[in-house]
Amino acid sequence: MYADGDYDVAGFSVGAVERDNILTGDGIAEGDVLLGLASSGLHSNGFSLVRRMVADLGLDLGAKADFDSERTLGEVLLTPTRIYVKSCLAAHRAGLLKGLAHITGGGFDENIPRILPDGLAAEIDAATWHMPAVFKWLVDAGVAPEELSRTFNCGIGMVAVVAADRATEAEDILSLSGETVWRIGELVARTPQLPDVIVSGMDQAWRG
Repeated sequence: MYADGDYDVAGFSVGAVERDNILTGDGIAEGDVLLGLASSGLHSNGFSLVRRMVADLGLDLGAKADFDSERTLGEVLLTPTRIYVKSCLAAHRAGLLKGLAHITGGGFDENIPRILPDGLAAEIDAATWHMPAVFKWLVDAGVAPEELSRTFNCGIGMVAVVAADRATEAEDILSLSGETVWRIGELVARTPQLPDVIVSGMDQAWRG
């Protein structure tokens, strides 16, 4: 229910692809490399939690952010979402992509498993990329690293799955297309004891 003066804005896009160019993920295999493409910020996800934290901490969205001397907290939180279409198309047209996982709401834990075949898990090292200050602010404000991983993009807006022997080539094309790219992990055989996504080193990399 909306109160007087409240409004909602929604948008959508429509894409078209030739049948023989569909990225199905059929070739994804153990040993494939995970490339993480840098996000521009929160990417419009997890805002229910962020709004609750802002309210509980009594923060002023119009005041300078403690972790960003040039922008207000509101400006940081509303940083426009980075769009990866052109760079990912360039890598796909070069025949380098096996799969893509857009890290939206649900973080790594819910989005990466959607493209994984049965029997595989994603093993990610949290120390392999630079996490924007807004996410460290969330951790410092009380969000546990495990909650961060399953709610926010944590600085990685898109994950590309590529063959290990073509990872450098994929990195080069994505970088030339304007992306900041990190090798964040690989695919491993999944046993019943393993979750679909294992993010190691979160406490050390994301606190402080």
